[in-house]
Amino acid sequence: MRKLEYSKGARHYEDELNHDVKISDLDAELIKKYKDILGSPNISVEQLLSSRGFYKEWNGRKYLTNAAVLLFAKNVYQFYPNCRIRFIRYDGTTAGVGTQMNIIKDTNIEYPILKIVEKAKKFIAAQLREFTSLDSETGNFKTVEEYPPFAWAEGIVNAVAHREYAMEGKYIKVTMYDDRLEIESPGKLPNIVTVDNIRTTNFSRNPRMARVLADFGIVKELNEGVKRIYSDMENYFLEAPEYSEPGGQTVKLVLKNNIIARTARQTETAEKKMVEYWNKLDAVEKDIVTIMGSRSCITATELSVMVSKTRRTINKKLSHLLEIGVIKMNGNKHDPTLTYSLNI
Repeated sequence: MRKLEYSKGARHYEDELNHDVKISDLDAELIKKYKDILGSPNISVEQLLSSRGFYKEWNGRKYLTNAAVLLFAKNVYQFYPNCRIRFIRYDGTTAGVGTQMNIIKDTNIEYPILKIVEKAKKFIAAQLREFTSLDSETGNFKTVEEYPPFAWAEGIVNAVAHREYAMEGKYIKVTMYDDRLEIESPGKLPNIVTVDNIRTTNFSRNPRMARVLADFGIVKELNEGVKRIYSDMENYFLEAPEYSEPGGQTVKLVLKNNIIARTARQTETAEKKMVEYWNKLDAVEKDIVTIMGSRSCITATELSVMVSKTRRTINKKLSHLLEIGVIKMNGNKHDPTLTYSLNI
């Protein structure tokens, strides 16, 4: 019943009292920074925490809430061992077991919520790679990030801000494979949010903590973050992000990097060939080639949607690109699943 109340927003784990933590267990530096942010540097710690609903009376005594400890604790592990982000890096595209174990990095990032986001972003940024992609303005190949920086960073922020902290036996997990990045956060999507409406619907499981994260500039309380994850992935010509709820116990975000297409064209010969043809292409053809520059293959139907042109126009442009040798067909031209790719 309590889990159901949490999921429906009728009860908030963050508001429940922690009888074991004292104010002296909180990080004085974070508390001071919060006072400054609120423009009240001279009020007492008790006044600050009480005014924000983090210090409440029960049976004649005052206690800190779970939110206060998760946000401000000096040693959060002491009270909430799974307030952490576990980063696992695999060598390859699958997770091996036993003698085939292929983990090459396994790190726990353990800090209070107000510190864990920046610590995690800094650590994960150092693990990500750079690829070569086609510049739609010049036809040159350029170095780009493995994933749009905002997309994966916002995925981390959302996992921290909206996870179900009542599930104390679970932690946030970030798994990096050669071809994708997976971010898993404990708990189902909250209340009215679903996988289908996540781009347009906002509901905070932890509204008090979300407010403090917003005060610190770590999150925005608007729902623009998820929308931008989608748009940034599209601008990088990568597949749309995938949200799911595996087992009904976690929220998973998958970002794919399309490593096959991106590593295949990191050669000087490829760049020279593309520049040679670039000025012979019209605007629509340049858009088509740019999209193919970050994909191993694509269908005419997909191109029609992405370029916002009719199939007739796309087929005409593809014929010209085939004729001058910029692209190639992968299969029989009468095959309805026929795909195209760059011929470099």
